[in-house]
Amino acid sequence: MNLVYHIFSKLKIWLENPYNKIFVLLLVIGVFLRFYRLEGFVTFLGDQGRDAIVLKRMITFEHFPAIGAPSSVGQVFLGPFYYYFIAPWLLLSGFHPIGPAIGVAFFSSLFLVAAYLIISEFFDKKVALVTVCLLTFSEALITLSRYSWNPNLLPLAVLLLFYLLIKAIRNNDKRQFFLAGALFSITIQLHYVALALALPIGILLMRFLYKSKKPLTLSRPLKSIGVMALSFSILTSPLLIFDLRHDFLNTKNLIALFTSSGSVGSSGLMAIFPTFTTLTSFVLGYEVSPVLAVAVLLFMGAALFLARKEAKPIGLVMFFFLTTLLVTSLYTGRKIPHYFGALYLFYYLILGYILTRYFWNKKLGIILVVFLTGFIMLQFPRYSFLLNNPNNQIQKSMKVAQIISQNTEADQYQVTSLPYQYSDSTYRYFLEIWGNRPVEKDSIDRSNELFVVCEGECKPIGDPQWDIAFFAPNRVLGTWDTGDVRIYKLIR
Repeated sequence: MNLVYHIFSKLKIWLENPYNKIFVLLLVIGVFLRFYRLEGFVTFLGDQGRDAIVLKRMITFEHFPAIGAPSSVGQVFLGPFYYYFIAPWLLLSGFHPIGPAIGVAFFSSLFLVAAYLIISEFFDKKVALVTVCLLTFSEALITLSRYSWNPNLLPLAVLLLFYLLIKAIRNNDKRQFFLAGALFSITIQLHYVALALALPIGILLMRFLYKSKKPLTLSRPLKSIGVMALSFSILTSPLLIFDLRHDFLNTKNLIALFTSSGSVGSSGLMAIFPTFTTLTSFVLGYEVSPVLAVAVLLFMGAALFLARKEAKPIGLVMFFFLTTLLVTSLYTGRKIPHYFGALYLFYYLILGYILTRYFWNKKLGIILVVFLTGFIMLQFPRYSFLLNNPNNQIQKSMKVAQIISQNTEADQYQVTSLPYQYSDSTYRYFLEIWGNRPVEKDSIDRSNELFVVCEGECKPIGDPQWDIAFFAPNRVLGTWDTGDVRIYKLIR
């Protein structure tokens, strides 16, 4: 009881600060926007179904993966961290696939708390409050927080990595270096876009060594960096072991991605501008023109240049932002929102810092109010979950699985889908947890029945898709319609 009383007393004192009260209000709004009508609007497609099957088999001690999900480009496997981290949420939900999505929404809400505390420590509560306001209402971050997918936790991981790395270098603390190395491994395992952070981290560590270049003082920094490398290697070891056992399959795919696919360009610094334009559109929730984006970038640079002599680490934030943006720009393919998972935090923090430093005063405060109000108004029309009808993807997948389960007669049956071969994982997940497991995907074991879920116009007999061609059906035994899909039962 004394401990509980002590905690509540501390909380009461903390809430006496008006900035903290406003933060609590923002947190309540942020949690609402991340959880409201979650089940009806949650994304549950092929990737989520595949992950749910992996998580279920982990929880039931059937299989513990050494690798994570494959990347959408190049089929490069991620590390398994996300699976182990999010699996408890599937168990807590009683194997309902909403569980991992609730976990992501929870940690995305926790991101707001961590951002407020860390930015308050590095800067002040005003900067923290304005930045968290932007993070709270950001449609890009809210969308990422409302379904389960490994890149969606990148903003939180990047925040903790940045915080621990700066603290470790300042204090030359081996424990903090150890944690920073572990977090760098985690960010890369969430998505390979986080490899872009290797450039600013590497430069920062070299500068750390350079400052301690005297022989008598060099050994301690070297040991600290060695500790960081050790923790990075430990957490990455499952993926490294997989690569060793499979003739460096992952490494070869990664090299092929960078050398032969044409997805990586060499346009240098000029590539920053179109990438920054795309990023700014996601950040503001409004499609900006290249001219406006360049103007924003120049304004940010000028504002930060004027503040260059301040002791606060805004220079480090800008350094991380620009170097990470440069590396991200080397990818010439279409850039979608989660590709910027390592950049959102830095962008919003820079905006929060500039708005606070130049406009949090009596003369120009109206500009701050207008900007934040305009930003929030731009986001609201993009919150589809507020007024639109739910898509109910989980319920739709469950209904398809029920139809298949009720109409299986053979001991061995196969399931596939058209036009996307691997979108059947959502149906497979329910069939598996109900104890009516189909033959494994891409298996060469012969099944006696094949169910084809057509998610568009299709003619399954004679379709060249591998699962169908291997089964070689010649007769349709039954068809069922549910929602916007048609299910075919085929035999031969």
